[in-house]
Amino acid sequence: MQAAVLVVNPFASRVSEEKLAAVEVALRRVVDLTVVRTERAMHASELVSDACRGGSEALIVYSGDGGYNEALNGLHADVPIGFLPGGGTSVLPRALGLPLDPVDAAHQLAEAIEQNRTRRITLGRVNGRRFAFSAGIGLDAAAVRRVDELGRRDDGKRPGDLAFALAVVRVIAANRGRLDPSLEVKGVGRAAFAFVANGSPYTYAKRIPLAIAPEAQFELGLDFVAPMHLKRLSLLPRAVALLTGRVRNGPVLYGHDLDVLELVCDRPMPLHADGEDLGDVESATFEAERSAVSVFV
Repeated sequence: MQAAVLVVNPFASRVSEEKLAAVEVALRRVVDLTVVRTERAMHASELVSDACRGGSEALIVYSGDGGYNEALNGLHADVPIGFLPGGGTSVLPRALGLPLDPVDAAHQLAEAIEQNRTRRITLGRVNGRRFAFSAGIGLDAAAVRRVDELGRRDDGKRPGDLAFALAVVRVIAANRGRLDPSLEVKGVGRAAFAFVANGSPYTYAKRIPLAIAPEAQFELGLDFVAPMHLKRLSLLPRAVALLTGRVRNGPVLYGHDLDVLELVCDRPMPLHADGEDLGDVESATFEAERSAVSVFV
């Protein structure tokens, strides 16, 4: 049996001792499994780096999207990796075709490991930080920050999709329902904010996929969607068009299968990668790291 490491975030929304035990049973059927748990921010990066140095032949991450991001930023060897849905949204494994239930997903990953069934995918980078499926400047990054400021519940879980939707509404309301051009997409034009996608969907609202950049594919370069402005009277139809992936409708900048994308802000603006707040930036360089990793599917 090959050696594998399972990195677990015990505080992720869908992680429980009962589910973890069932996940371990499914995986131990095909690998010699070592289980490690995260204890602090960026700990998953350290644990994945240690596993690679220790000769692990396969990696599995049972966490939410933030944990997947940390793990990929610690993956500096060509070791195949799998992702189990442990967070409230868990965009990455779902976008890769895994079931939302972590135990069902563990059985699928066990079969993939046994059959050496992998998919080679691109990763994005923004200002040096890897991301798996999405990054953005402005609106959604500001909403990510507002949700983070809510903190965790007493059980350690993070707020869910409703909290994020409300945060988006509050960001727009704080700007009196209007978002004007505030950044430059180099070589393309000016926009109010930008979504950058490495795959589709960009995210989920419960079980509903939100495409935003519907042509994005994990095997290609990066896509971006940058609304030039949002106005109060057109807010609802613009929001519907964006969320349903009808990006060609209206005043929107768009790019597909790019290797590099450069954005310069009029003032410092919030930046996120896979839902992780990266602070305020005056500029951002997004790069496609093509064929970066093998993932179990």
